[in-house]
Amino acid sequence: MTASETTSRTSFPEARGREKGYDKQPVDEFLARARASFEQGAESLTAADIRQVAFPLVRHGYAIASVDAALGRIEDAFAARERSAAMAAAGARAWVGHTRELAQEVLDRLSRPTGSRFDRVSRLRYGYRVTEVDLVTDKLARFLETGDAVTVEQVRAVAFRMQRGGYRETQVDAVLDAVVEVMLAVK
Repeated sequence: MTASETTSRTSFPEARGREKGYDKQPVDEFLARARASFEQGAESLTAADIRQVAFPLVRHGYAIASVDAALGRIEDAFAARERSAAMAAAGARAWVGHTRELAQEVLDRLSRPTGSRFDRVSRLRYGYRVTEVDLVTDKLARFLETGDAVTVEQVRAVAFRMQRGGYRETQVDAVLDAVVEVMLAVK
């Protein structure tokens, strides 16, 4: 192992005790790819790619909160660069129009009746707890309608407990990703 590899491996604290953390090698490899992509254009990673990356959980891995915070900052940087490039290519009016359309699409979904905003999994399977998702999506709808205070970090950090017959996770996650995209587009 080289000195730079040692340095990158100690850049995040380790998970403590019985708590699991992110597997160090995949984290280090992804961060190296992200850096190369951002600095040299070596690979075309996007803010969405950063938002959707997942790492295996292991004992003595990197502390999840520290890695997630770093990924949030990296996603912000990629989103700012993407926003600038899109505005340069298509103009600010087109960028704003696209962002408005996405925000309206999300708002239409969140305006559905409580308990029916997303598809449900079968009663034998677990999905996100309906009442918790509806509570969060009410707050996000107010943000989109009136500008109520919600931060990107709050949306990224949201977590739901599970229940039988709950909301389908992939749909809820896709809407949360879209909200983050809208927030970063206007940041």
